[in-house]
Amino acid sequence: MSPVCAADIDSAAQRIAAVVTPTPLQYSDRLSAITGAQVYLKREDLQIVRSYKLRGAYNLLVQLSDEEIGAGVTTVAIGDRVLLSCVSSCGRCRYCKEGRYGQCLGGGGWIFGHLINGVQAEYARVPFADNSVYKIPDELSDEQVLFLADILPTSYEVGVLNGMVSPGDVVAIVGAGPIGLAAILTARLYTPGRIVAIDLADSRLESAMRFGADMTINNAREDAVERVMELTEGLGADCAFEAVGVPQTFELATELIRPGGRVANIGVHGKPASLHLEKLWTRDVTITTGLVDTFSIPQLMRLIASGRLDPSLFATHRYALGETMAAYDTFADAAHSGALKVVLYGTESTSAEVADTAAVVAV
Repeated sequence: MSPVCAADIDSAAQRIAAVVTPTPLQYSDRLSAITGAQVYLKREDLQIVRSYKLRGAYNLLVQLSDEEIGAGVTTVAIGDRVLLSCVSSCGRCRYCKEGRYGQCLGGGGWIFGHLINGVQAEYARVPFADNSVYKIPDELSDEQVLFLADILPTSYEVGVLNGMVSPGDVVAIVGAGPIGLAAILTARLYTPGRIVAIDLADSRLESAMRFGADMTINNAREDAVERVMELTEGLGADCAFEAVGVPQTFELATELIRPGGRVANIGVHGKPASLHLEKLWTRDVTITTGLVDTFSIPQLMRLIASGRLDPSLFATHRYALGETMAAYDTFADAAHSGALKVVLYGTESTSAEVADTAAVVAV
């Protein structure tokens, strides 16, 4: 099995030229995408994600054999396109039975690119395949489902659901990178009164408007707290999402919130952040954190199929898998490249094919 990069990669519709086993599967890569987590993992953090196309299988847990499907695999079949969650589920422990797969006690949870190798490679082994893959409807394209493996469920579960977004709410989203943009997309499902995107980069704020924000604030030039207070008659936002993962943005989110409001931390933090209880303790503020469980993948997939969500907006750049380092450079230099998500096409794709795909998607 080839070594893989321990980084946060969304992988979509990949051709599995290898193994489905009693619980794991082994596959060969067809399509992936780079996200901010990979850059964070180079520092310290994040997660990994994928989707595959099954071609054949072996019983990897017992032994390699000529069997096409391992005896324990019941949820997928040869020829299926399936999405693999960034979080794995043993399906048996207390937390998995509660749908809290991120806290799995049976060897699952966030393991790809964290406790085991990730899956950005020609081949990789996927534990708990029977509990952690989702069949993709024929009518959905690879890139439509690509971002369901991580960022959409992350923003939806850890942001929108934890933050209890309700109709008419003012929602302030601190950080307009891909996670923040996914929060905008999924918050709109609950018809908030106003979505305010806050970032330091004008290009990200322009993206936020395309994704459905109602107004933007560049807090390099404006006082975000002052602007939000003006918008809310001095109360503050009903919900504030932290979508960056640095102390300053978390503290800003807590300053934006009204009494009785909800702060949902989505960002991945590698350093301590201050919690100013001397200001918050009288204000009845609820603060939530969380690791995504990905229980919402089937629901979000149905919303994409019905046209309620369009995650294909995320894909801005495309590379063949052999051009991975160039793809990383493009993503890391997002301020100049304008990259939101960089999609990697698998080993069977050539640069010309990738260019053709990009042209078709752009039409």
